Amino acid sequence: MTASAAKTFVRSERAALCDLFDKLGPDHPTLCAGWETHDLAAHLWIRENDPIGAGGIAIKPLGGWYERRAAEAKQRWPYAELVDKIRVGPRTLSPFAIPGVDAAANSLEFFVHHEDVRRAGDAAQPARPLDPEVEDLIWRRLKLLARGWFRRAQVGVVLERLDGARDAGGSAGPDSIRAVAGSPIVTLVGEPSELLLFANGRTSVAEVKIIGEPAAIDLLHAADLRV
Repeated sequence: MTASAAKTFVRSERAALCDLFDKLGPDHPTLCAGWETHDLAAHLWIRENDPIGAGGIAIKPLGGWYERRAAEAKQRWPYAELVDKIRVGPRTLSPFAIPGVDAAANSLEFFVHHEDVRRAGDAAQPARPLDPEVEDLIWRRLKLLARGWFRRAQVGVVLERLDGARDAGGSAGPDSIRAVAGSPIVTLVGEPSELLLFANGRTSVAEVKIIGEPAAIDLLHAADLRV
């Protein structure tokens, strides 16, 4: 995917998520445990615009800072206004406003959180088709990041694109990623976007085929994947 295509994708995901926020209101459930749409909107605003609060997202001992800043953001602006702030993008002094950073840092973030809203609640929506260039972008990011996302897995993990193929010995081929070495091996087969959701802890909604021994699959499901 070209840089311009990545920029188009992150912009479209941002806009679509904000449209959905507006449609559903502040109290709709999400796939983020304990969060409704208002909580998720506050999270996105803090991540881009509040360095103090954002530190608590990545560093667990600073989580109290994040909780306080999120509560302040929800009190400071009505929900609709907070969504509008997310829609226009990061503030001028935000690191995310540096050319290229938004597309690089937010493409996966906004896709995953868009699905957190789309696939939650009684009217959960199914997977949606993405442009092949977007799937290729996500696949490249998986090659870079899958090891970290699956680091707590107690089994070997192989990711395989839906149209890929393993060789007779089960080895990872050109369309496969060996995310974690080990035995037994669990193979996850799906579109890159669905594998991304699984890797980020959305295992109950990701449209992924899981191949492996039952005990190994149980171990993978028990892992604390990135959320």
